[in-house]
Amino acid sequence: MIFRTALLQYPIAWGDKETNLRLTEQRITPLAGQADLALLPEMFTTGFCTDKPELAETTDGETMQRMQRLSDKTGVAVAGSFICKEEDASGTRLYNRGFFIRPNESAVFTDKAHLYAHGGEDQFFTRGGDPVVIEYKGVKMRMIICYDLRFPVWARNQHGDDYDLLLVCANWPECRIAYWDALVAARATENQCYICAVNPVGDDGAGLHYNGHSTAYDTRLVPLVQFADNEEGTKIAEFDLDVLRHFREALPLWKDADRFNIDRQL
Repeated sequence: MIFRTALLQYPIAWGDKETNLRLTEQRITPLAGQADLALLPEMFTTGFCTDKPELAETTDGETMQRMQRLSDKTGVAVAGSFICKEEDASGTRLYNRGFFIRPNESAVFTDKAHLYAHGGEDQFFTRGGDPVVIEYKGVKMRMIICYDLRFPVWARNQHGDDYDLLLVCANWPECRIAYWDALVAARATENQCYICAVNPVGDDGAGLHYNGHSTAYDTRLVPLVQFADNEEGTKIAEFDLDVLRHFREALPLWKDADRFNIDRQL
């Protein structure tokens, strides 16, 4: 069984939702019949803005509505993250919310769990809760968002087949790109999974440069898709689930791993 994931590596227009939505629609529309999933970077409609609450939307706002219509029209699932707001008796909370939109089905959401204090993210967002496994076309997936990549326990595939494909959407700057390269590869091999990781290119409004390095690996660290420095474009990775399952059965390393519980107390 082959599952095809398109990695979209492009610049993000800083704080300009309409431009980013329009370009995303233009880039995903040709993928109809070519990909099962299109993976976008973190906060794909705004860039990594941690001081603009006016850019936040609800889960039934314009961004999710347009991505749902795009998915329904093309038959391609769409995943990424956006600035989400929720209101309750205590006021408004903002989240860096990951989404997985399936054609003609309800969306699945998962919030970023680890907030990047050095970039002020912990002052802007509320951190997420429990991990979420997404199932689509017979593939089990986890999504983690940018800084989550640094925390191996959060992504741990404890029972060997908790998930097949790890999705990473990020805004990871060039000045720390060596860490990105190492961590993406590590998460694939330690979890015996496929991994698909998308990072943008270009300059943001905070003065940071992004040089991409979006990539997809199999569990043996064979690169399935790679981008050159600062390369713009869309590339499709093909994941063979039968090969992955055979590899896990032949080499069930998870049985020797440590067992643990994650404490997500605030």
